[in-house]
Amino acid sequence: MSFKRSFVAALLLALASVLPAAASAAAAPPLGPDTARIHYHRPRADYDGWGAHLWDGAKTETPWTAAATPTGRDDYGVWWDVPLKAGATRLGVIVHKGDQKDPGPDQFLDLTKQKEAWIVSGKNELSYTKPDVSALAFGDLSRAKAHWVNRNTLLWNVPPTEGATFALHGSATASLRVTKDGVTGGETVPLSVERETSPELFANFPYLKGYTILKLSIPDQARSQSWLRNQLAISVRYPDGSGDATSLQIPGVLDDVCRWRGALGVTWAGGTPTVRLWAPTAQKVRLLVFDGPRTAQPVETVDLARESWTYVAQGKPGWKGKYYLYEVTVYTPSTQRIETVTATDPYSRGLARNGERSLFVDLDDPTTMPTGWLQTKKPALAALEDAVVYELHVRDFSASDATVPAAHRGTYLAFSDASDGTKHLRALAEAGLTHVHLLPAFDFATVNEDRSTWRDAGDLSQYPPDSDQQQAAAQKLRGVDGFNWGYDPQHYGVPEGSYASDPDGVARIVEFRRMVQSLAGMGLRTVMDVVYNHTHANGLAPASVLDRIVPGYYQRLNAEGAIENSTCCSNTASEHFMMHKLVLDDLLHWARDYHVDGFRFDLMGHHMRANLEGWRAAFDTLTLEKHGVEGAKILMYGEGWDFGEVSGNKRGVNATQRNMAGSGVGTFNDRIRDAIRGGSPFTDRREQGFATGLFSMPGEFNRGGDGDRAKLLGLTDRIRVGLAGNLAAYAFTDARGNATTGAALGGTGYASMPREAVNYAEAHDNETMWDKIMMAAPASATLAQRVRMQILALSLPALGQGMPFFHAGGELLRTKSMDADSYDSGDWFNRVDWSGTTNHWGMGRPGAEKNKDRWPFMKPLLARKDLVPGPAELALSRGAFSDFLRVRRSTPLFRLRTADDVNARVKFMNTGPMQTPGLIVMTLADGVNGLPSLGSKWKRVIVLCNANPGEVTFAYPGFTQVAFTLHPAQAAGADPVVKGAAFDRARGAITVPGLTTAVFVAE
Repeated sequence: MSFKRSFVAALLLALASVLPAAASAAAAPPLGPDTARIHYHRPRADYDGWGAHLWDGAKTETPWTAAATPTGRDDYGVWWDVPLKAGATRLGVIVHKGDQKDPGPDQFLDLTKQKEAWIVSGKNELSYTKPDVSALAFGDLSRAKAHWVNRNTLLWNVPPTEGATFALHGSATASLRVTKDGVTGGETVPLSVERETSPELFANFPYLKGYTILKLSIPDQARSQSWLRNQLAISVRYPDGSGDATSLQIPGVLDDVCRWRGALGVTWAGGTPTVRLWAPTAQKVRLLVFDGPRTAQPVETVDLARESWTYVAQGKPGWKGKYYLYEVTVYTPSTQRIETVTATDPYSRGLARNGERSLFVDLDDPTTMPTGWLQTKKPALAALEDAVVYELHVRDFSASDATVPAAHRGTYLAFSDASDGTKHLRALAEAGLTHVHLLPAFDFATVNEDRSTWRDAGDLSQYPPDSDQQQAAAQKLRGVDGFNWGYDPQHYGVPEGSYASDPDGVARIVEFRRMVQSLAGMGLRTVMDVVYNHTHANGLAPASVLDRIVPGYYQRLNAEGAIENSTCCSNTASEHFMMHKLVLDDLLHWARDYHVDGFRFDLMGHHMRANLEGWRAAFDTLTLEKHGVEGAKILMYGEGWDFGEVSGNKRGVNATQRNMAGSGVGTFNDRIRDAIRGGSPFTDRREQGFATGLFSMPGEFNRGGDGDRAKLLGLTDRIRVGLAGNLAAYAFTDARGNATTGAALGGTGYASMPREAVNYAEAHDNETMWDKIMMAAPASATLAQRVRMQILALSLPALGQGMPFFHAGGELLRTKSMDADSYDSGDWFNRVDWSGTTNHWGMGRPGAEKNKDRWPFMKPLLARKDLVPGPAELALSRGAFSDFLRVRRSTPLFRLRTADDVNARVKFMNTGPMQTPGLIVMTLADGVNGLPSLGSKWKRVIVLCNANPGEVTFAYPGFTQVAFTLHPAQAAGADPVVKGAAFDRARGAITVPGLTTAVFVAE
């Protein structure tokens, strides 16, 4: 705060004490009928740009981009009068300025209590009585706007005005208060202003650059470090008597002073456990030991000893199989009190139902292992570039499969049964699939693990295919059925209990291991979808774990100390040493103890590149001989999206697509995805792309013509770059005839090696590929043409350099009834029929919450009986997909290891402005001068992807010198159409049927 603003704030407060309220602003009028009123106070009265996002009970909901402006202003601040829906019981409100929220979380006014509420800037609590805000002009300890970044340095965004005095305050009893005289209660040490900026300091805190640097004297450093267990604040007093005060964010000093490199959680030696918890800010920690998962009282209570910022105790052999909680006494910023709370172990390795208690379990104990676990052998993987990944939800896999025993449906055990599903996976593995990627299977918070509470919508087939009754039935069961994607982590290091036969005890451990073992027996490695970028809850919420133990450390905080939630939940801060360590220890645990072969990082861009490099380096130390794991063969890939508070490297170099170049860690390639499909997840779903008829088969959104032709050529260039591993330096000729590179093509290419590109057309997010085709293809497109579009879309990731990634069931024309986000849509909309009998098209309109605006064009599509695929269509698609896998596995040219190899061996024809639109011609060569032979049977390969509805012939004089034949996998394969592709050597011409990808080879 500047001297001028400090003076103005003090003056306003003085005037307020002697003038009537009417002198500052008119009082709010009486509240009208069927109306709610939300009051909002900012201590500096800076209301410009602040508005309200209103929903739920609001008669007219406000778009995020058009916030409601205040209705009026009074002595408290501004207010909004909100007309209500008839019968509304609550009103949702977020006060925000652009994307800056205040205080952050969604807030709800309980209209059954009253229709008027008060919000104070920075405070999460919505008050039903008018708060006293008179002292806020001198500071606000409910916010934490200053940072204690190392043992002797604090940073605060206030000017170092001449004559200002700064101080650090601490109270072991949380008795600090702000008054007009400054901060009272507790102890105080002075701070001095450091006038010289330290580049090294801000290298670790780039978002704090420009803040005033404040220093502790050497004698005060040791004393103040003991205050880390206290309530903390910082204050400034200016010569005119005005001032400011705020609480502190302390992750920086905790990393500097309190980091711990040793083992945490429960470790075992000779059958005896040692318990250790990192809790540097806790004043006291006790261990509560329970006989059972829900017994009322602990059988033992143990005071843990403080040791190097951890709390530790040696346990007893008899604790094995018992349950425990920590009782932590700690200052909690969200309540501004010293709280005594119970918490589960962040390093839990076993749990009670719903994660209510941690379990004493030794994962080396034979009782935690399925028969033959230690002898489990993984299928061979020569290089990471050989991976082909199949994304699958544990419950989806078997919940609707009648060939699975009823007790095993939706569980880990289903992977061990002889069923339609396991038969399908075995067949794909034999064709060339290498990895099954499991959606979150760690302990998550959004499914009640007590199966007796679950409700099932049952068979909804009695409703018409275009009805809204199915979604209405499914929506009623949200949160009370057994389905959720699970991106809501509660305990990172324990398998999810709702997928186990018993969520208590070791069943979930044994059965997860048995699933991994069974997949290995099918010839498949296991990938886990991990969600370290956020936690499901924070503060004192029941599902909160990390923030109960070290409040304000593990979560990433905004400029005022509130938890960032750009990921949708409570963001974590892996740039903090102990959060990085927690993730590192957890990854190694899953790799060593569960033989997990790969990790997909949800919203990976919210981690730092240094995190991923550290985790990769740790994996590379694991060996089969010492650890039972080939660490160098562990896959790492994730979502490299750049958004939120970390965007643009604000918190450090984050793990985004471009930033990860050279790391060897893969990122999802949305460039090829959107080019194949058309549009993006944020545009009209009817927008067409390469595989959905753009230009050649105009639809409702794209009408054809020169504009669509140019657009198609541009998208085709993006696909070419994707097929070349999405390399930044890949050189080719673009649609305008210019020599260019992947990076120069509008930033399309960003990878520096093929493994860094994860090529895909669909995933669990957004609509399935089949659903996209149904919306984007012209109404006149036949069922047969739509099936061929699906096959064409599947072929592109399968035959490109990089890592192909497929959504489970895509080869079976999987539909979710055009649901854009089926994370909580229940079993009905997420079903897969592995027998290949039906794809369930026409199971009702998707959930209204995310899809209702598109119902008008969805309804007639769902009603069309001529668009319902049968067994023949599903068998064709599945067979063609398997053939693509066989082509890739049999031909090393599709699995190149280096950028140099790709640039030398992969070339594109039919480029430039005179190209045939909708045709990709890609050549791959083994016999390249200066490069070693790959040992491939076929020295020349040519791939032709024809997105046009009719056949296309491509001729090149040089082809007359080569004896091309259709790849044996396709010549003997399942697709009769591709067998019509022909090579005329005399003309040097290859003819490819419409909506077909053909692969020709020559020895």
